[in-house]
Amino acid sequence: MSATYTFDVFMSLDGFASIIPEGDWGGYWGKQGPELLDHRLQAYNDDSRVVHGATTFREFAAMLAAADEFPDVLDPWVTAVRRSPTTVISTTLTEPLAWPDAVIARGDAVDVVAALKEESDVPIRSHGSLSTNRTLMAAGLVDRVQVTVYPVITGRTGSQPVFAGAADFDLDLLESTLLDGNIQELIYRPSLH
Repeated sequence: MSATYTFDVFMSLDGFASIIPEGDWGGYWGKQGPELLDHRLQAYNDDSRVVHGATTFREFAAMLAAADEFPDVLDPWVTAVRRSPTTVISTTLTEPLAWPDAVIARGDAVDVVAALKEESDVPIRSHGSLSTNRTLMAAGLVDRVQVTVYPVITGRTGSQPVFAGAADFDLDLLESTLLDGNIQELIYRPSLH
């Protein structure tokens, strides 16, 4: 049986995954609350394997390296992500990685994830890794798209459009959760249109 693969992403209402460095929103666009953080912890506290592309892995590693300066970075769900067995798809990174239980998988993301899905006895999750996950969606390897929509529009400061350049997909809504009264989590099953 094939493991379920979830592409998990945060975005503004207008579809951006992050802001330009000059933006002054802060982490979670400054909108996080206890329900969101508890919900995220539950999602990553369950047994799962995490998959990162090289760029997202570098960003996570840099963010965590700054934890002494910005201790809020190590909230419990991020700590749970870091403790999860992790596969980093990369042709440029070298081991050892400064990340517990992380390994590098060399090769095409589609081949790597197809093999992981067949071998894994736990669900697979990938937070961010936009270009990698767009490729995996086009290949039919993403079973769930989990979008957490923050109540902000970042038309001036938004960067990294989540689905720019993606194929066309039909989405079947599986779950919808309201967190802290203003953050919407939507979980879809994608299928190529």
